[in-house]
Amino acid sequence: MTEPPSVIRVVIADDHPILREGLRRLLEDDGGFEVVGQAADGAEAVRLALELQPDVLLLDLAMPRVSGLER
Repeated sequence: MTEPPSVIRVVIADDHPILREGLRRLLEDDGGFEVVGQAADGAEAVRLALELQPDVLLLDLAMPRVSGLER
């Protein structure tokens, strides 16, 4: 059995930069999370998720190009 990671790797996807930055600060200040990527639209979120293989993808459901419900 493998042990859970000591830090949870997260990609944040939201079309509002202030919200992305606020979420990043909250998560990283907790100490149990590392934000490994940020995306401004759904297509970029898909690309980052495939490339970075985060533990968690935190995304907005209403984004440009590809919504959080597609794919």
